[in-house]
Amino acid sequence: MNRRYFIPLAASAVAQSRAVAANDKVTVAFIGVRGQGRSLAGRFSALADVNVAYVCDVDPAVVEPALKSIEKNKGSRPPVISDLRRILDDKSVDAVVIATPDHWHAPATILACDAGKDVYVEKPLAHNIREGRLMIEAARRNKRIVQHGTQLRSRPAVQRAIEYAHSGKIGRVLMAKAWNVQLRDNIGRKQDSAPPAGIDYDTWIGPAPALPFNPNRFHYNWHWNWNYGTGDAGNDGVHQLDQARWALGVGAPLEVSGSARKLFFDDDQQTPDTMTITFNYADKALLFEMRIWNNYGLESNDNAVSVYGTNGYLQIGRWDGDFSFRVFDNNNKLVHADKGDEPDTHPRNFIDCLRSRKSPNADIETAHLSSLHSHLANIVARTGRTLRFDPQTETILNDPDSSALTRRSYRSHWATPKGV
Repeated sequence: MNRRYFIPLAASAVAQSRAVAANDKVTVAFIGVRGQGRSLAGRFSALADVNVAYVCDVDPAVVEPALKSIEKNKGSRPPVISDLRRILDDKSVDAVVIATPDHWHAPATILACDAGKDVYVEKPLAHNIREGRLMIEAARRNKRIVQHGTQLRSRPAVQRAIEYAHSGKIGRVLMAKAWNVQLRDNIGRKQDSAPPAGIDYDTWIGPAPALPFNPNRFHYNWHWNWNYGTGDAGNDGVHQLDQARWALGVGAPLEVSGSARKLFFDDDQQTPDTMTITFNYADKALLFEMRIWNNYGLESNDNAVSVYGTNGYLQIGRWDGDFSFRVFDNNNKLVHADKGDEPDTHPRNFIDCLRSRKSPNADIETAHLSSLHSHLANIVARTGRTLRFDPQTETILNDPDSSALTRRSYRSHWATPKGV
């Protein structure tokens, strides 16, 4: 065992028995601060009981906006590093906020849990199903709090919508539809090239199989490459899939079918721009629809959920800029409208749970169940096959080719998770 693994594991033995005291400030570090990471740096550093120890990113050109937000909120700038192992070795760090590309979610979370750190990790939970299960095991064996970036679980209007769906007021709930319909960019076609000066590209690749640098596989565009991303099903669709699964009260599906393809974009994207996927459970169904080539949305919303019962249905979405829900009876008459203008409190919930050691609103187990829906949708997209899924073993039955996509191959790297 080398030093980088030994120190975090030794530290975890102490950290497991320590919860942050009620009157202590929580010390966090940010891993990945471009895009969503920059937003999270601002939101977490705005909390009075949070200290910021580090900003970690492999590209020094993207850190300035995050540093400005932290400086505005805290009055000073934290050190900027590119190697997350410095954070893992620092026992003063209580938690990490991970907003890296998808292929780093599991390696960074597992290492952080083994180092005794609590974790806030962006969606989807992992790059694949097997990684998600390994993340749960790491969190549980180290008694760590892990919050997933499905932040609508902390929005009061969405919580009220789920309570309404479970109340029986729309009858027996049989089905939900989740949709992700919005306009993404055509990324064109670009040649491989040398990484820009200053970027630690080898660390950016991490344990994923190495590919040459290409702008269409780097900042944000990595979402559309199977080596690093999970397409828009994992990037955005997981939010709606999470709410729909929550409303239905279901876990993993028994059967997944449908179709997916690149219908519109003629560019370097590998992932589909169009999906229609059905998830079947013992007595319920969930339909996921994705189109990322138009801006007119669906039923007045770009990304939303409908929950169908025997006596009516409800929709969870955004009206006039606010997340809220509306209820309709069997005659399609509006019978209830929820204003829903409260902000979500996802970072606040995470910090509070570090002290209480209670399960957060988007606990890792819940995150895994929702994220695996995205992964199964992507497997249907890549194979064109109907999948029979065993929730107990988290395996695809009688289909070796599809089953192989529940995990991935790795290059030799210090962050490669054990057990993959």
